[in-house]
Amino acid sequence: MEFKKFLQQIDGEVPAELEVHPILDNYATHKTPAIKRWLALHPRFVLPFTPTSASWLNLVERWFAELTTRKLRRGTHRTVRELNTDIRAWIDTWNDDPRPYVWAKTADQILDNLTQYLNRINASQH
Repeated sequence: MEFKKFLQQIDGEVPAELEVHPILDNYATHKTPAIKRWLALHPRFVLPFTPTSASWLNLVERWFAELTTRKLRRGTHRTVRELNTDIRAWIDTWNDDPRPYVWAKTADQILDNLTQYLNRINASQH
């Protein structure tokens, strides 16, 4: 029921005249009867279709990894307000010079690298 509490919090904090488009993964949490009933009663919540293993969602995760690596691990925040301010400043800076993520390798290259790695660690006898 944590997910329902999350939806209720969003519902209470987002102005009523706005639609809400949460981006969800493909876990079954949002497919339970209780959540389906709640969503039916709250039509402003629009769930976009997200295909399994959606590479665009992987890119969103990659962006959060950038935020974590470049900003959060290097920062010290004594309060939630300081953390929030720091994150928003970093996002503003990022948006001043946005750069798209581009896959640099083909799927075959990635799988070859993974195969080499697995062979190397399996041969280590650990």
